[in-house]
Amino acid sequence: MSDKVSLTELQLIIRDTLYLSFPDSYWVMAEISEINENSAGHCYLELIEKNPDETNVRARVKAIIWSNRYRFIKACFEDSTGEQLRNGIKILVKTKIEYHELYGLSLIISDIDPAFTLGEMAMKRQLIIKKLEQEGVFSMNKGLQFPIAPQRIAVISSKNAAGYSDFVNHLTNNSFGYVFYTTLIESSLQGPETEHSIISSLDKIALKANMFDLAVIIRGGGSQSDLSWFDNYNIAYHVTQFPLPVITGIGHDKDISVTDMVANRSLKTPTAVADFLIDSVAGDENHIIGMSSEIIAASRLIIEKNRNRIEASGIRLFPLARIMMSYLKDRLSTKIIDVINTVKELVIRAGMIPSNHKSRLFSRAGTIFSESSLMLKRGNQRLVTATTNLMGINNVMTSGLESKLELLNPENILKRGYSITSVNGRIVKSSEQIKQYDIIDTQLFEGKLKSRVVEKVKRNKSQVENQKNKLPPDEKSSDLKLWEI
Repeated sequence: MSDKVSLTELQLIIRDTLYLSFPDSYWVMAEISEINENSAGHCYLELIEKNPDETNVRARVKAIIWSNRYRFIKACFEDSTGEQLRNGIKILVKTKIEYHELYGLSLIISDIDPAFTLGEMAMKRQLIIKKLEQEGVFSMNKGLQFPIAPQRIAVISSKNAAGYSDFVNHLTNNSFGYVFYTTLIESSLQGPETEHSIISSLDKIALKANMFDLAVIIRGGGSQSDLSWFDNYNIAYHVTQFPLPVITGIGHDKDISVTDMVANRSLKTPTAVADFLIDSVAGDENHIIGMSSEIIAASRLIIEKNRNRIEASGIRLFPLARIMMSYLKDRLSTKIIDVINTVKELVIRAGMIPSNHKSRLFSRAGTIFSESSLMLKRGNQRLVTATTNLMGINNVMTSGLESKLELLNPENILKRGYSITSVNGRIVKSSEQIKQYDIIDTQLFEGKLKSRVVEKVKRNKSQVENQKNKLPPDEKSSDLKLWEI
């Protein structure tokens, strides 16, 4: 292939080939993945086809509905189906293939068959119902016991919804004066976020199920397309598994959704739900009043019957009571006489006991006094003997100490030939205290000497130790001896 073409020329070749190959219009089944309407009134879509598992996309293409056809197609589709053209719905479109050199392949839609979409919606709904029935959960919430006098209500709705305001006002201003406690769990009840929002609200209420008697899902009126958001398997399944009864009031008179089908009760409007709750409490109150009347009547019959039995028993008991009282009176008299005799005997015995105790006490006291006097005399003698012995011992010790003191008297020591050397009035105990040429005083028994030190001779350590061993203990006070010259 030697011919060269530009990109534009190639695109034109593709366009012409497609026009020649697909000159007619085709009815195509697809699901809307994206849809946008621009300011000029044109509608741009993205159509897809999914695998049977409805998760993976197997085909995708862009589509356009020009404004001159879009107004007509949209009105016709919504009037026939009650649905808006939106993401997620399946449609059957009449389309022609177009190829543009800038924007590529797209489908130009000239018509949409509403009957196909209605059939797809009905089939999808039936598949959801069949799946819930096969799983055995379709009637689970209906099987829950409806509470007596439900007054604690968890409300799944939007706070700005007119249906919610009507519901609350209807409950608050009921003619019976009943008090209802409502808690709003705000949720989105239309659009793609409906599934996630309602399931999240149900989960929040389930975590605090003990705080509520039941839950209601309410919203005001809307188009038929709004109802389709409640034909949802996941929402319906969560309702079937909910631990409290669920009442729906979604606001549609013509048809009911799958969520309505699986709920414990399904009513048309929010005010109808409020009326149902008021009537339920009124019915329970009437039932309680009726039971109270029956209990009162039965109680009266029982009381009357027992009153008659008591009176009959009283008539029979009076003679027996008199006989019993006479018998007991005789027994009481006998007991009183026995008690009087016993008391007299005890009084006589009690009079003798103090005399015996008195004589025993005097005798015991004399014995204790004699024993104490004897012990005191013996202790006195021991004390005198011990004192005498202690004084003798102390006298001997005193004499010995006096002898030792006499021996240690300095005058007696000087008499034995010893002397006391001092320098500047301080007694010399070591040659280290004296310097050469110091004048020293020597105290003798018969007088004093003054002398000058001209030389110091220091003994070695062994001489000092030998001399110490020869001296008495009191005289081993210095390792050096001063030699007086």
